Amino acid sequence: MTIHSSATRFGALLAIMLAGLAVSAMSVRSAEPPRKAPAVINPPPTAQDWADLGKLPDWTGVWNPKITDQDAQVATNPPPWNEQAARKVAQLFAEEKAGRPRLIFAGCLPEAHPSWMLITHNAMEILFTPGRVTMLGEADGNRLRRIYTDGRSHPDIHDPTFHGHSIGHWEGDTLVVDTVDILPQVPLAVNEAVGLPNNGDMRVVERVHLAEKDILHVDLEIIAPNILTAPWKTTRIFFRQRARKFDIVEGVCVQGDLAERVAPDGDHIFVPVEKTIWGNIVAPK
Repeated sequence: MTIHSSATRFGALLAIMLAGLAVSAMSVRSAEPPRKAPAVINPPPTAQDWADLGKLPDWTGVWNPKITDQDAQVATNPPPWNEQAARKVAQLFAEEKAGRPRLIFAGCLPEAHPSWMLITHNAMEILFTPGRVTMLGEADGNRLRRIYTDGRSHPDIHDPTFHGHSIGHWEGDTLVVDTVDILPQVPLAVNEAVGLPNNGDMRVVERVHLAEKDILHVDLEIIAPNILTAPWKTTRIFFRQRARKFDIVEGVCVQGDLAERVAPDGDHIFVPVEKTIWGNIVAPK
């Protein structure tokens, strides 16, 4: 055997051993549990974060909707419904005119976004905290919008909700809000009796700003490709009330489905009440 052939054979054996070690190392790594992504932490606000809130426009007080303008826009600026949606909407208007309005918001479900902004008859408050703007609506605890202004993006994992996921940023004194991940069952409504499920992929862009000292404008662009032929642009007007008598109060929708009673043992309780298909309470027999 020559020295050359021995060296060649040794090199081949060494290569096989190294390959085996590499495979073993890969097997060990593949057997290890996958590493979790590090948790995203919301840092505590700094004193400067709180101080910066003082630079934002004053949206304190209670904001009431201008209902007469809502009603006027039903005729002057209707959504661009597609052909199928337009037929359904016409039928809903006919039922309303005949005294048989369909309950768009039944079962104590929230008006949701964007219908809350479009047709609400109730007041709201707007709260500023570092990294977030919060809208609180009167009438029920489920009228709540969280608009994140801390620079985050929409989540990669979709989790649709009634009010969707909202992120915002300031352009001067205007809050620009982008909302996605709205449940497909959420209606796009023009009043409490006329509205259709958005059927998915709805997106809402808002520009919220003071038009005058006590007048707030919410400019909306609503993209609902499954029921509209084009984006719908509309504005809703809210006026400020500062008198304490206008402070928003708690409301619990489901309480309207219950009656207050006193049980035989003296406990104060709620009991269900019978209702018609139109939501009216049936008088006790």
